Parts: sequence; C-alpha cells; structure tokens
Amino acid sequence: MSGLSIDGPKTLKGAVVMLLIGLAVTGYGAYDYTQQSSAVEDAVAVDATVTDLSVESTSTGSSPGVDYRPAVRFTYEYEGTEYASTNVFPSAITSNYDTESAAREVVAAYAVGESTTAYVDPADPDGAFLKAQTSNAPLFAAVLGLFLSLGGALSTVRRIRG
Repeated sequence: MSGLSIDGPKTLKGAVVMLLIGLAVTGYGAYDYTQQSSAVEDAVAVDATVTDLSVESTSTGSSPGVDYRPAVRFTYEYEGTEYASTNVFPSAITSNYDTESAAREVVAAYAVGESTTAYVDPADPDGAFLKAQTSNAPLFAAVLGLFLSLGGALSTVRRIRG
C-alpha cells in the first residue's frame, strides 16, 4: 500500500478523505442508533408468520475470518396492508456474530410456519423487526468512525504543519 502507513495517510488529500469518511461513518452510526431507539419506543406489536430461516455467512476484506448473520423472513399485516421483512433488530446496520452457533441461537427461537410477534414502527411499516430491543451494531460503527476521524484529523494536522 503506497498511500497509507502506520503514521496514517501520506498525503494531505488522503488525510482529509480519511477524516471525512470517519465523520460520515460516525454520523451514520449515531443516526442509526437514534432511529432504532425511536422505532423501539414507537413500536406496535403485530402478529407475524415466519416464512424462512437461515444463517448467512459474510466475509469482509477488512477483517480475517467469516461473520454470520441470522436471517428470519416473516410476513405480517399492518393497517390492512401485508408486508414482509427480515429484520431481527430495528437497526439498519445488521448484527453479525463471530460464530455460526451464536447466529443459530438467534434463529433457533423461531420455526418456519410459526406465528410470532413482530414490531412495527408506524413511521416505517415495511421495516418490522422481531426483537424490540436496540442493537449495539450502530454504536460499533460510530466508534470505528471516531477512530478514523481522529486518525484523519491528526494526519491532516501533521501534513499541514509539514
């Protein structure tokens, strides 16, 4: 990698880009956490039917290994309209698990064809979720963004002072 080192980006442009990306990630994480908190507070319980269960594996270039995401597809009706969703938590940033068994524990609480309770935010009726609790995933994104912002800010100051 020619543009990034232990000391941060090697150019002022790279440092500013890192700062801006960090601020964007922090802002989105904070926004998502606020949104999911509001969704939980405003949630209306509805009857839902589980239609599919799975555990999806994901791998990202930034971290070694594989993460696992529980996927529970369900249908529900709200104010006369039928919807489908796969949200376990109200967060747009999904919760991933380090082990497949941890993700399977989440899925094990449900069975295909089974009735369950889902929660609908009246402001977003097609985004129902199964667990009326907040996820920490947006907070992790916000903290990651803070570190990127700090690194970008320090690198920017270093490059300007030169």
